[in-house]
Amino acid sequence: MEERPHERNPVAMRTHYKTKIFLERRREREKTQGTPGAKESHRASVAPAPARPEDKRILVVDDDPGVRESLMAVLREEGYIALPAGGGSQALALASSMPPDLVLLDLNLMGQNGWDIFERLTSEHPTVPIIIITARSDQLFTAVATGAGALLEKPLDIPMLLQTIARLLTAPPEAHLARLAGRKAEFFYSAGQGSVPGPPGDTGKPETSND
Repeated sequence: MEERPHERNPVAMRTHYKTKIFLERRREREKTQGTPGAKESHRASVAPAPARPEDKRILVVDDDPGVRESLMAVLREEGYIALPAGGGSQALALASSMPPDLVLLDLNLMGQNGWDIFERLTSEHPTVPIIIITARSDQLFTAVATGAGALLEKPLDIPMLLQTIARLLTAPPEAHLARLAGRKAEFFYSAGQGSVPGPPGDTGKPETSND
């Protein structure tokens, strides 16, 4: 049987299994909330997440099918409409035919530079926030300078990813335009997580890009 890309790539493997564990924990919580007192206990121990708009389309651009499918499973579990793209050309075509509300963009695309795809997407869809998801190091300065909404390093912190998506989707279009123009705007960053998943509340902190 042919080996899948995420089975060869340690970072992709950790991202794949972190999403799997996240979904399993979430479904287990949903089961326990059916018992008396469990729902109240859960609410007391977990901080409420930002409100999430319904029926939002999220374009997932990653050439690793394991990572792509895992992220799409998490997004669909949250109620989002997930659109898969295995490369930059497919992402640009999908963005034109089915404009997304937000993009998750990997930088290490097969035969393509993720930053080139970023420039095309922001040029054609300037009000759509883009979250850079990558295992590539030393991308923070570039992400802030180019106007990305966030940089989340792989292996991904899934609760942080969902929180960042919710925050960017509820931000006004003017905030995304200001970010692209290099003006002061909220920026989210999370360093890559280790092989062992952290607790649900273990998230990165938002940063603010400078003028």
